[in-house]
Amino acid sequence: MNKNILLSLLGLIMLVASCAEKKQQVLINEIQVEAPFEMPAIKVPDFSQVDRFPITEFGAKKEDKFANSQAIAAAIDKANKNGGGVVVIPEGEWLTGKVHLKSNVNLHLEKGATLLFSENPEDYLPAVQTTWEGMECYNYSPLIYAFECENVAITGEGKLEAKMDTWRDWFDRPRPHMESLKRLYNLAAKDVPVEERQFVNDSSDFRPQFIQFNRCQNVLLEGVKIRNSPFWVIHPFMSKDVVIRKVDVFAHGHNNDGVDPEMSQNLLIEDCVFDQGDDAIAVKSGRNQDAWRLNMPTKNVVIRNCLVKNGHQLLAIGSELSGGVENVYMENCEVKDGAKLNHLLFIKTNERRGGHVSNIHMKNIKCGKIDKGVLGIETDVLYQWGDLVPTYERRLTPIKDIYMTNVGAADVEFISRIKAEEEQPVDNVHLKNIQVKEVRGEENIHDNVNNFSLEN
Repeated sequence: MNKNILLSLLGLIMLVASCAEKKQQVLINEIQVEAPFEMPAIKVPDFSQVDRFPITEFGAKKEDKFANSQAIAAAIDKANKNGGGVVVIPEGEWLTGKVHLKSNVNLHLEKGATLLFSENPEDYLPAVQTTWEGMECYNYSPLIYAFECENVAITGEGKLEAKMDTWRDWFDRPRPHMESLKRLYNLAAKDVPVEERQFVNDSSDFRPQFIQFNRCQNVLLEGVKIRNSPFWVIHPFMSKDVVIRKVDVFAHGHNNDGVDPEMSQNLLIEDCVFDQGDDAIAVKSGRNQDAWRLNMPTKNVVIRNCLVKNGHQLLAIGSELSGGVENVYMENCEVKDGAKLNHLLFIKTNERRGGHVSNIHMKNIKCGKIDKGVLGIETDVLYQWGDLVPTYERRLTPIKDIYMTNVGAADVEFISRIKAEEEQPVDNVHLKNIQVKEVRGEENIHDNVNNFSLEN
């Protein structure tokens, strides 16, 4: 054969092979966010140019939990190996077990689709590296779990729903559960390796989060409805560049916070609806020794244009804040009249936490009646932990630079209640244009506050 022809054929073969092996790429968009502090552009994945993988092509059958779990896992694996892909949940109700996302994958629920998660704890095994109230451990997998992933998304007009039969029974905290909490607390306090903190057994009953992005980067959660949850609903943990947009959450169980950003950075939460049995948005940063070890503050969090129908607090910070919380901005949010609400902003910590809180801003907030007040800051919040476990190391939490502007409410018990330690006063709190129709008690109740102002 002619040498030139042979070389041409070899070149063509190599070109075809190269094209066959070429993987698709997920695009990255940057979102510029205005805030009263330096806010980096947030990177989010764009899946508009990648292939779609309907789960029906991988053997999914609507009422077959096993087939659906296998099909979703296979579609996710295929999309990941493809270099990027959209795993499509079609219209209809699809019963499933756990869903583990991988990098460059978008789980997309079409309009009319419901991904219904099993109530059987066995469907969330084997145990994965996760957390319980600010302490790392191995526990049942979150219903949707992403660990060390890049470019992941959950999108669409469909619904994510948790069956609650078993989890509801676990809402109670009987003695065996409390003993497990004590054991985890002590293991974390003594820096026992996370791999040795195994909490899947017949008595711990540690409920899993619904959605956890654990150590992820470039995350998008958009459009979906979320109904019910065993525990915290949306939990970005040690993650960066996270956008949560147009999500509608209803969860009225025990510890059913809406969103819990924890030791995470560069987040935008916007245009969401929260109807919660606990805090709507709870900004956290780990507990005690675990957070000191991980050493990653939560910072650069913007929350805007959200509606809260019910919740303990509109915005809570803590009590797990040992890694520190800084640069949080909430604006243009509304609490529906008639909602059960304790505070608009509640910062809570205790002598075991350490960490710090600084540069917290709220602006343009509307609310009806508040059971307690506009602002609450308490530095001795221990709940059941006060008598349950000892203080291994005492570290107070510096709290400073808190700003609330243009807040309207109906009647409140107080405008501000700040209870701090004499040796660590709260510093620099400024409230401006706080309009309330009635104050049922004392307007401002303060212990150990420096540089407080209230201007109308």
